Amino acid sequence: MRSKRIIEGAAGLESAIGDELGVSDWLIVDQRMIDDFGRTTGDEQWIHTDPARAAGGPFGTTIAHGYLVLSLIPQLANQVYGVTGFSARVNYGIEKVRFPRPVRSGERVRDRVSIAAVAQTPAGSRVTFLHRIEVDNGDRPACVAHTLILFTP
Repeated sequence: MRSKRIIEGAAGLESAIGDELGVSDWLIVDQRMIDDFGRTTGDEQWIHTDPARAAGGPFGTTIAHGYLVLSLIPQLANQVYGVTGFSARVNYGIEKVRFPRPVRSGERVRDRVSIAAVAQTPAGSRVTFLHRIEVDNGDRPACVAHTLILFTP
C-alpha cells in the first residue's frame, strides 16, 4: 500500500486546492464483486451477470455496473488521504459523474484524487474532491466524479 497523505485541518485543506493528493493501489473488479453488487441493487442485467451471453456482446465479457465503480471511491480514496482536526466527515453529495469507459470483469482500477475546491460554511469545511477511476492499460478513465465531503469541527 502507498503512503497516505495526511491533511491537517481547514488550513491544510485550503492549501491543497489543486493538488493531486495521490493514487490508490490497484483493485481487481472481478465477477464475484459484479454479481454481489447486482444482487444487492437488483440490477442483474445480462451485460453484468451472464458471462456466456456477455461474451457475444459489445465488450466480449461482462462489465461492472457504473454505480459499482462509483461506489469504490470511498475504499480507494481512503488509501490516498486522511484529514485530521475535525470531529466528523459526512458525505454531502456527488457532482459531475461520468463513465467514459466500461470496466470489464477482471480489470484493475485505481483512484487518482485531487482537491478541486474548499468552501468554509457554518457547518464546517465542504471539500470537493475530484476522482478519476483509472483502468490498468486504459486510455480513458472508467469514472470521473466530484464528491463533496463536509468536515465538521
